[in-house]
Amino acid sequence: MKFRPIFLLLFIFSYLVSSTSYAHDIDVTGVARVFMDELTENQYSLSIVDQQVPPLFNIERILPQRCEGLAPGRFSYRFQCNPSLNVDDVLSFPWSFQGVVVVARWSDGSDVSGYFPGDGAFVQVPMNELKAGAASLGGLALRYLELGAEHILFGIDHLLFVLGLLLLLQGFWKLIQTITAFTVAHSITLGFAVLGIFPVPNAPIEVLIALSILFLAREIVMGQRGQKTLVHSRPWIVAFVFGLFHGFGFAGALGELGLSNADIPLALLFFNLGVEAGQVAFIVALIALNIVFNRYLAHLFLSFQKGLAYGLGGIATFWFIERLPALVIV
Repeated sequence: MKFRPIFLLLFIFSYLVSSTSYAHDIDVTGVARVFMDELTENQYSLSIVDQQVPPLFNIERILPQRCEGLAPGRFSYRFQCNPSLNVDDVLSFPWSFQGVVVVARWSDGSDVSGYFPGDGAFVQVPMNELKAGAASLGGLALRYLELGAEHILFGIDHLLFVLGLLLLLQGFWKLIQTITAFTVAHSITLGFAVLGIFPVPNAPIEVLIALSILFLAREIVMGQRGQKTLVHSRPWIVAFVFGLFHGFGFAGALGELGLSNADIPLALLFFNLGVEAGQVAFIVALIALNIVFNRYLAHLFLSFQKGLAYGLGGIATFWFIERLPALVIV
């Protein structure tokens, strides 16, 4: 099974037309964090911990109609509801963020957290997923599954790395071994980072991810010149090593989001499953395109092979230079 570089042309072109700014991230810059505390039976406070979040000048517009705003605290908004919030209520935040993580701390001592995606104008937070004792395990799992899939499918640097691996491969078993090694590696470091066992700053990881793509581009060019290396004969080795770095990159979507401790294992499991689902979907799409082009259009794209490898390296070099200053900025 040989993966022709036409896929790289189509993939790079589609993303460059839209924007290279999507190089990475549904991370903490695109997800707001909100803490909701139940003060009494029917009084609550909202604390927003991200400075870039616009203030809520009229808090009543996000609340159910029977609720009213109270005098704000020093670092929080306060409101009351008669009767108190229930599973049928929805909070509607007027923000254009990727989503919001809400941690609800109820007066009975229970904590419930959840991730809620936005639609570009509002972020809807249904109480049936936050109300103490009423949170749906299936609903929470689905949200984290979706977040993981979105993170891989909109993280072009991760997909370009996978694509670079596929361009090196010839043979079905090498494909299975290489993708399995990449999956195992990034699953390990994703878990370590999210659980706080081995946290790593984001800036150096982003630089290393760019370098991993640049390295693959170099190996593709060498292969085209007939210069085979260990990477060509045993690609799962490089897939595992660089997969460790990509796992730390995936952790940016979950790390420091303010999830309650009880929800971290669930979030980690289903986020990782979402990443794998998105990765498999991407690979299956490439294989399907490969079959079509090999059968009908392969002769039209042979002349693009060398240029496409250099194009992959050029994008990786641009990302490397773009991300390098973050290493020295305090």
